[in-house]
Amino acid sequence: VEKYRPQALSELVSHRDILSTVQRFISEDRLPHLLLYGPPGTGKTSTILACARQLYREREFGSMVLELNASDDRGIDIVRGPILSFASTRTIFKKGFKLVILDEADAMTQDAQNALRRVIEKFTENTRFCLICNYLSKIIPALQSRCTRFRFGPLTPELMVPRLRHVIQEEGVDVTEDGMKALVTLSSGDMRRALNILQSTTMAFGKVTEENVYTCTGHPLKSDIANILDWMLNQDFSTAYLKIMELKTLKGLALQDILTEIHLFVHRVDFPPSVRIQLLIKMADIEYRLAAGTSEKIQLSSLIAAFQVTRDLIVAEA
Repeated sequence: VEKYRPQALSELVSHRDILSTVQRFISEDRLPHLLLYGPPGTGKTSTILACARQLYREREFGSMVLELNASDDRGIDIVRGPILSFASTRTIFKKGFKLVILDEADAMTQDAQNALRRVIEKFTENTRFCLICNYLSKIIPALQSRCTRFRFGPLTPELMVPRLRHVIQEEGVDVTEDGMKALVTLSSGDMRRALNILQSTTMAFGKVTEENVYTCTGHPLKSDIANILDWMLNQDFSTAYLKIMELKTLKGLALQDILTEIHLFVHRVDFPPSVRIQLLIKMADIEYRLAAGTSEKIQLSSLIAAFQVTRDLIVAEA
């Protein structure tokens, strides 16, 4: 993921509107304070690092850019100490501004964020701040209003596939069509995750197929889920229970994952509305109980029971 991190703004594949706006800010030399937020792996850090590379030459990078991550200490002392002194010192012999990048800013304490308000305001002359976070709600409103906000949404498959293909070509990886689909489905708009799954699957199996991808990430296969659903609706209780238990043990599946996947199937299967509602309520209860740390065996019985009741209801309605 670091090898193929985009180095220039032109290399970023997504959020064209945001990039063109930022590009215009830079070219007109009117960069505001930025707040980039959105789920992980959508290009927030890459965007600001590419901006920094465009703004500063390699050798002045160290003196002009201060990048702090959640792994660095960013308590109130750091805001009042190093950040303050970095922001307050002017750049000699060079017009333009310094850049302070606070990655994963939602991990900063309220106190640190409050201390930052004043710093941002006071040194706007010669310093620009860029805050990056996953959850906008964890940034205090006072900071939000001082920044121009950009939301980075999850990437669409149309954007991810060409980039993945480029990496696959560069690395000479063997990927099938369904393997590609599985990568995009499982990463759900997170480019970093897609590349990670691609890498681990290649290393484990040599060939990236749908089955290998699912096995590598420990996700239940579509065919397995279809079987489970079939057993629950068409077999008697004990047969279904034994077969599912066997499959679970064989593939090492967690009931939580099975439940999540079956939920998608329930929406696709054509149940009568009233029946589907009952079933989904039951499944929601089971998920809640699983999260509370109950016994998987009992919850599995409960899941099968819910489906068998559903089956009887359908028969009765028919």
